[in-house]
Amino acid sequence: MTQRITILRIRKAAPEPDVNRELQWVGTSLGLFNLRDKDSSCFRIFITIIQKAHRHEPISSDEIAEKLNLTRGTVVHHLDKLMDAGIVLREKEGYILREANLSKVIKDIQRDVQDIFTEVERVAREIDERLE
Repeated sequence: MTQRITILRIRKAAPEPDVNRELQWVGTSLGLFNLRDKDSSCFRIFITIIQKAHRHEPISSDEIAEKLNLTRGTVVHHLDKLMDAGIVLREKEGYILREANLSKVIKDIQRDVQDIFTEVERVAREIDERLE
């Protein structure tokens, strides 16, 4: 399985009273949103998936497209990106957040990153030993 994990250090001033701004900061810190997403469609899909996770409900790409007034192609494109990042999973009934809530997703990603670095470090040691 290939997983693309992007972490950006974005300065966070103070807690925001607006949960959407907080979600935007989290998603941007995870490299999920970029300047090409002019209508914030990926962000809106991200929020939709998170809302469904709190109700433990999967959602189909067609439902997301209809709810957000987006094309199914746009929705699938962004869902693929969210799956590549390890945020969203595909199930028979539709798409779900990797865990029941966002903080658990972040903990999972933290473990994923640690596992990746552990493996990279092991291979680097093997390379160093061969080069000595």
